[in-house]
Amino acid sequence: MKLFKYGIILERLKETDAGLVRRWRNSDPVRLNMEFREIISPEQQLAWYRSIDNLENNYLMIYYKGEKIGLLNDKNVDWEARTSESGLFLGRTEFYSTFVPFLVSVAGIETTFYFLNWNRQFARILRSNARAIQYNTQLGYRLMDGQENIENQLYELTRDRFEASAKKIRKAVHHLAGDDRQTRLLLEREDYASGLAQRYETLLKESPVPVNRHETAEGVWYTER
Repeated sequence: MKLFKYGIILERLKETDAGLVRRWRNSDPVRLNMEFREIISPEQQLAWYRSIDNLENNYLMIYYKGEKIGLLNDKNVDWEARTSESGLFLGRTEFYSTFVPFLVSVAGIETTFYFLNWNRQFARILRSNARAIQYNTQLGYRLMDGQENIENQLYELTRDRFEASAKKIRKAVHHLAGDDRQTRLLLEREDYASGLAQRYETLLKESPVPVNRHETAEGVWYTER
């Protein structure tokens, strides 16, 4: 599965990239902002990858200008309720103070809410991570009730909050992306074998936006009109 939007490519994580993700995850800028801070071994990483390679999790490698720069995920996916828990980290520190994280987040959130008709997303953020809290609240995430004294706090995002909170960010993203605003989703052969493509196609039948379907040698493309 590959998603194209705003100059960002999101590709479903493959086992061959698990080692790269482990190196990023073990680096101090990433590791020290996670609840689990121990150094991860190759064996632990492989076991982790095999535990998330299923329909309840969707971990996506982030490409920017042809380079792998981080990982975006939706885990604990509930296809019926249309909810999931989202997370993002960049392994390339040179992009931390740029607008690239917002390109990634807005591409993912808009696709989730407008292309796939998702209901809500959740996120876990350490209450000591002020930078991540500020970033996510700008997108519309709000701390859920009863989380004030919990270290790894649960936040919630709805479509209405995203639209109300992220107006300026979305305007900037649209400006930076230029003509590359169209959502394009490629479902590949392995996605049909795993059943992932069928889950997406069920959602796309009820997409809030008009969508074109086109079969190619690469797979099946769904493109926002």
